[in-house]
Amino acid sequence: MATSLKGTRGLWLWTGLLGLVLVLAILPLSLRAQVLWALAVLSLVALGWLLNSRAAARQRQSLVLASDCALPADGYRQPVVAVCGDGMHSLFGAAPEDQLVLRVTEQGCYLRVPSLDRLPTIIDDVLANRPHWAGQLGVFYIVNPAEQTDSAQLAGTLQTFRHQVAHIRRSGVALPILLGSYLPSTQEHGSWFTWEAEQPGMTVRDGISHLAVGQWQQRAADLASRSARLRACVQIESLGRWLTTSVLPHLVSRDSRDAPCPATACAMALASGSTASTSGNLWSQWLHDRTALEPASALGQASLPFPDPLLSLLPRQTGLTPARRAAVLGLWLFVLAAGIALCSSAWQNRTLLRQVNDDLRRYQAIPEPTTLEQPEYQLREQAVTLLRGDAATLDRYYREGEPLSLGLGLYSAEQIRPPILAALAAHRVPTPKPVLAKIPDPVRLDSLSLFASGSAELKPGSTKVLINALVDIKAQPGWLIVIAGHTDATGDPQRNLLLSRARAGAVRDWMQRMGDIPDSCFAVQGFGADQPLSSNDTPEGRAANRRVDIRLVPESGACALPSQVSGGQPQPRQRPAASFYL
Repeated sequence: MATSLKGTRGLWLWTGLLGLVLVLAILPLSLRAQVLWALAVLSLVALGWLLNSRAAARQRQSLVLASDCALPADGYRQPVVAVCGDGMHSLFGAAPEDQLVLRVTEQGCYLRVPSLDRLPTIIDDVLANRPHWAGQLGVFYIVNPAEQTDSAQLAGTLQTFRHQVAHIRRSGVALPILLGSYLPSTQEHGSWFTWEAEQPGMTVRDGISHLAVGQWQQRAADLASRSARLRACVQIESLGRWLTTSVLPHLVSRDSRDAPCPATACAMALASGSTASTSGNLWSQWLHDRTALEPASALGQASLPFPDPLLSLLPRQTGLTPARRAAVLGLWLFVLAAGIALCSSAWQNRTLLRQVNDDLRRYQAIPEPTTLEQPEYQLREQAVTLLRGDAATLDRYYREGEPLSLGLGLYSAEQIRPPILAALAAHRVPTPKPVLAKIPDPVRLDSLSLFASGSAELKPGSTKVLINALVDIKAQPGWLIVIAGHTDATGDPQRNLLLSRARAGAVRDWMQRMGDIPDSCFAVQGFGADQPLSSNDTPEGRAANRRVDIRLVPESGACALPSQVSGGQPQPRQRPAASFYL
């Protein structure tokens, strides 16, 4: 399918534009791949543009037209006929043989072929500039018997013509043949007498009319015109017999290896003047031998008529013009690009839908953990992270519109967005177990280091012992400070019980005084000798049993520290450098 230079350039630009749209907006390529493919498309378009420009320049150089001649436009649809043989000067006038001379009429375009050996070259040059003219090219070969003097030379010329036509046809050009002849006459009727391949007899073509010879004679206006037409028919019949016996057999070779070149039609016209006539020509000999008549002589130098009425026998350009061919090619390129875009969009939509579905199913397949320590918790958190990313992507597509690569009417991931949002809304993180504070080990104080024997009053030097003992105890809001006193088994048990409780109360009073701790934070106990640590039979055992134990016990609402007292109440004055929260 041939196109013009502008059409070809437009196709290259259209191809580049479609390629860039596919690469940059449709196909799922990485940034690096997009850059490389875009550069490749631009390079291809530039290369095609350059090659097309060079080919056009070579075409212009290959065809040298005469100064007053120009090829018809690309959309020219009439037959284009290469004219060769006799009478070239009378048809085209004088011009250098190395220049292409043409004449354009209402019915077609005629190209001068100065010599038979240039026929293939001229056809090639024309097709190089108008490749879409291949179907409308034909050849008009003129054999004027008044210009031929040697039968053998005429036969050789006809065989040369046949070989040239066969050579052109082998290149794919049909090149139908019109065989024509001009006969000198004192009167010019303006009609063409033809023997056509599909017609049984001779017909007359005059303008748009197409009549049998008998009908043409009967339509004469008067007796003189009918007589003139009768004489013309006699001359034309004689010329036709000469063509049948002297010309047509040489267009069909006896060698089966040579392709025959039969004529589509044989056309004859009576021309007044301008046909060269040589003495002893073949036409004179023919008339003398058969009719003993002398041929009519030329009376003037008028130009020969072009066979416009015969051009209806030749093919015309019925296909699309180059511009429309380019438009059709551009449309097919668009269809191809659209097909690629639709396939890519469908594949990407399917991939996205499968990926999101897989993420949702993976999340739903993981059992819901009840504690943070279970392995399912980490797996479920990883799955929900992927779901949140999918939901963010789908939500962006919902608000801003899906990208072109997923669009084109094929976007289908919106159907999976509600299930994902529902799964995320139902997601729950297991409640962590409360972290229980570690209960400090009880502080055990030797009673003799705090009290004198049998006394519940703190010694003057006991403050240092109490401070050292209480450094490791950290008070917690809501924890109860339990102070328990113990004695050995020496003496009266009742008295020992009261002494142990009094000593525990003395330690409690010291703590309240030093830390301004409410009384509700303490529990004072006295066990006497009921909870010995060692045997009371030895001095060492009795010394270990005489003790004061301090420990912290968690108990909700048991203690409210001074900092937790409701607003509006005066805060107890804090003692600097000696406050303890137990």
